[in-house]
Amino acid sequence: MGRPVRRVVIAGGGTAGWMAAACISKVLGKQLDIRLVESDEIGTVGVGEATIPTLLNFHNLLEINEQEFMAETKATFKLGISFENWRNVNEDYIHSFGLTGTDHWTAGFQHFWHKGRERGLAGDYGDYCLELRAAQENKFAHLPRNGMNYAYHLDASAYARYLRKFSERLGVQRIEGKIVDVTTSALTGHIRSITLDSGADIEGDLFIDCTGFRALLIGEAMKVKYQDWSQWLFNDCAAALQTASAGDAVPLTRSIAHAFGWQWRIPLQHRVGNGIVFSSRYVEQDEAIAALQANIVGEPLMKPRVIKFTPGQREQVWKGNCVAIGLSSGFLEPIESTSIHLIQRGIVRLMQMFPANGIAQTDVEEYNRQAATEIEHIRDFIILHYKVNNRLDPYWRDAREMQVPVSLQHRIDLFRQTGRVFRVPNELFAENSWIQVMLGQGIMPLQHHQTADLMGDAELSHFLGAIKGQVDKTVAQLPAHQAYVERYCSAPK
Repeated sequence: MGRPVRRVVIAGGGTAGWMAAACISKVLGKQLDIRLVESDEIGTVGVGEATIPTLLNFHNLLEINEQEFMAETKATFKLGISFENWRNVNEDYIHSFGLTGTDHWTAGFQHFWHKGRERGLAGDYGDYCLELRAAQENKFAHLPRNGMNYAYHLDASAYARYLRKFSERLGVQRIEGKIVDVTTSALTGHIRSITLDSGADIEGDLFIDCTGFRALLIGEAMKVKYQDWSQWLFNDCAAALQTASAGDAVPLTRSIAHAFGWQWRIPLQHRVGNGIVFSSRYVEQDEAIAALQANIVGEPLMKPRVIKFTPGQREQVWKGNCVAIGLSSGFLEPIESTSIHLIQRGIVRLMQMFPANGIAQTDVEEYNRQAATEIEHIRDFIILHYKVNNRLDPYWRDAREMQVPVSLQHRIDLFRQTGRVFRVPNELFAENSWIQVMLGQGIMPLQHHQTADLMGDAELSHFLGAIKGQVDKTVAQLPAHQAYVERYCSAPK
């Protein structure tokens, strides 16, 4: 055990830095001296503006007012992701945040649906999911007993500003400056201080690296190596572009596949976030940007901004007295909007293992084990989107033919042969997410559980019809998403 932790230094701002500052100050602010160092000159990457429902849990921990947060970040609601042209050109599906149908303890709903399809009694799998149907109809409302699972589309820069104000009210000190040097102890290898371009030395007991892809602390100072996962995840570049709104905001992130990657479209209250994620092995940068510019709606508000990255993770995200949060710890790609979730999980995990009485190596090892397991599960889910496809382009063909992690191949084979999906404890994506994407990408199970065979046609038809009828009834009563946002959380003009 080392020295007690009383001084926390967060290196870097942006979404990761200010989420860390907000959470630590909310929970332990009275016991700690918390300083955050960032430079206005550097700015933030700000690629992703879409989130997943776990962010609501984070906001509940911080006791954040949803209407205030949404108004200040010009946010809209998100019920899922529309995958267009992924399985094949002109074939689309939605990965929604909701549950689908009703499970039996022996078998998931997909088995009853599969039997219904065989008997000509069932519609599309998505017909039995409230969130998916609401998204298709561009509708939204808060329902009693948290009856609608949702997330947000938000302005990432505004979100960082919102959390900065939140954190500063709780005593976090912001220090303007660029980090030019990091001093480590020859005895322990721990970071002693960071030096700014002003000449100031900022000392601390615990350092949180939120310096993005530069990884100034965990990578440069602590020499932690990076695991490259580009053998499975081909994309290594993104170009982001904002456009003026041209129509009502929909409660969906649109993910539109191209021959060499995919394009996102994220509607906010005041504009639309656009971008294209691509592999430099399959397309030149100028061609990818041209494809993006040819497929936007609304007036461009900026020139495309290019970000280059290597998909993968740090071999350790906590070493010594340095914890990497956000892009410095690893990055997959924005396809399932998991970046902010991984920031959140890293912070919550740190709070659960906070080294108030000194850093214990057992905590460090457990933190790293949990972080690695979590991102590997997410990695497998993202790879699934590429591995299973029917497209003919070289990019997609190579993705289909690549060897994937054994853990993922087992899930694919299990679903294809039996229709079964089992959730690994504590992993992010639940059974319904795997089912929606595997069905959407074109895997139809060869069989279903025999429990479904206990139902005759009349009973099965009634069972499926009752679920669909309740979904249809609820969707019909929902207001339009755009109207609900304007009434509930309209941003100041």
